[in-house]
Amino acid sequence: MRKFIGILLIAGAVASAFFLGRKYSTRPATTEGRKILYWYDPMHPAYRSDKPGIAPDCGMQLEPRYAGEGPAAAKPQGKVLYYHDPQDTTYHSDKPGLNPATGHDLEPVYEQPAPGTVAVSPGEQQLIGVRFAEVERNAGVQTIRANGKIAIDETRVARVQARSEGWIDKVMVDFAGDRVTKGQPLLTIYSPELVATQQEYLLALKARGILHHTDTGSLIEASRRRLEHWSMTPEQIAEVERTGKPSRNLTLYSPASGYVTVRNAFPNQHITPETELYTIVDLDRVWILADVFESDAPLVRLGQAARVSLPYLGGRTLTARVTYILPQVDPQTRTLKVRLEADNPATLLKPEMFVDVEFQASLGASLSVPAEAVLDAGLTKTVFVDKGNGSFEPRQVRTGRRFADRVEILSGLRQGERVAASGAFLLDSESQMKAPAGEHQHD
Repeated sequence: MRKFIGILLIAGAVASAFFLGRKYSTRPATTEGRKILYWYDPMHPAYRSDKPGIAPDCGMQLEPRYAGEGPAAAKPQGKVLYYHDPQDTTYHSDKPGLNPATGHDLEPVYEQPAPGTVAVSPGEQQLIGVRFAEVERNAGVQTIRANGKIAIDETRVARVQARSEGWIDKVMVDFAGDRVTKGQPLLTIYSPELVATQQEYLLALKARGILHHTDTGSLIEASRRRLEHWSMTPEQIAEVERTGKPSRNLTLYSPASGYVTVRNAFPNQHITPETELYTIVDLDRVWILADVFESDAPLVRLGQAARVSLPYLGGRTLTARVTYILPQVDPQTRTLKVRLEADNPATLLKPEMFVDVEFQASLGASLSVPAEAVLDAGLTKTVFVDKGNGSFEPRQVRTGRRFADRVEILSGLRQGERVAASGAFLLDSESQMKAPAGEHQHD
């Protein structure tokens, strides 16, 4: 009798387990009569079709996915919102446990992923080369590159002209490109007007010695000023006073040190005050005219330092400083002329040379991500945000400036979020294939 009762108890336990197993099983024991949701590629589960066939990428036979059946490797992803009793969904709890009314185990309810979210296992992440980076807030530095051309500093140009009509007698500097120093003799001229003025000055001095009681000071002073006006130096005037004879030739001296860029002085040439005899340029300091694109123009300011590199001199660099920004953009090139000044040691920088100019512009603190993390499709820009457990959510963002290897994020991300810094293109391809059945189908 006892043996019979034991057999009945064992049979009852097996039956109960069988029915309970059928009741709570997540995968039905048979496929007959069940609804097919879609067909999928077992090698690439993300690929779906609404009809049977062959996967176009790997040639695998598509398999059906039935209602109530999920991928074998699929696990709930995302944040747990709450726990509920699957037999009494009105009961919620913020932690796992039992429903005290029914005694059933509570199951988690997860946050629903955003459309296009993809799940990639750690092995797959390594295979496609996914790297991560955080959304950071920092002050960036943007490098602005521009083409530049060396120009003469117009404030360091001296032009030599005679102040009276006459003839050139002797030329001491006789070719363009010659370097002269301040005070160096350039040429001598004969001017009848200058000789006559010297004679008037000598007569005024002589009259002062004869006419003791007559005021001749004003006459002497007027004659002396005329001599100075005609570029006679105090030393030359003193020589006329000492010898008592007018000087037939007047020597003109260089007013500055530099290079002769224009020479219009030749022996026996007739000249007037309008004749430009020499142009002398000081090249110890030069201008650099840089063409800055209008999009970069707001980042360039007066007084800003820049680096000037000379590619034809082994990449040697010099430091320049912005001294003027022209107020108009060139309508043809859409660039803005920026003038810089730089010292010119050993006259390395020669007028009309081309150079490379780099500005370092400091940007205010802003959010940024690696440039590689942003998929730019023109009107839309997408970043894949790591949601944890191998889940990646596509997020549209609005970007700003690019500096170094990072891109400014104006909206769409929060500081501290983790994004896919590489492999975003492959994640995007997977995201497109994860769209609901019917959106991406093959005929």
